[in-house]
Amino acid sequence: MSQLLSLVSILVDDYDHAIEFYTQKLGFDLKEDTPQGDKRWVVVAPHGSHESAILLAKASKPEQQALVGGQGAGRVWLFLQTDDFWKDYQRMLDAGVQFLEQPRAESYATVVVFQDLYGNKWDLLQRTYTQNH
Repeated sequence: MSQLLSLVSILVDDYDHAIEFYTQKLGFDLKEDTPQGDKRWVVVAPHGSHESAILLAKASKPEQQALVGGQGAGRVWLFLQTDDFWKDYQRMLDAGVQFLEQPRAESYATVVVFQDLYGNKWDLLQRTYTQNH
């Protein structure tokens, strides 16, 4: 038996603003946008991703609305891995994505912290592989 984490849910305050940010600024693909009564099933994924995606879930209750942008409690909690760090970094910078630091070289990756439309913190990273990997 094998398992796969396929979706992570991010609370948003507006479907269309969230879709615009994730597709236009981060370069994600809109995988699905299906009406479900008062809600929509909206799924975006990094371009070329076939295994992982994000469900954009509109906050509908006050306790959910209070958590929009704060699901990671101020920590980086989402990690966008790339095979071309500098190309993606420049494209995102040109698109107006807010970076919270300058890119840096760590032992494990080239990495930079950015935030999404709501203030959720992400790492954009390109892994540094050694011969042991």
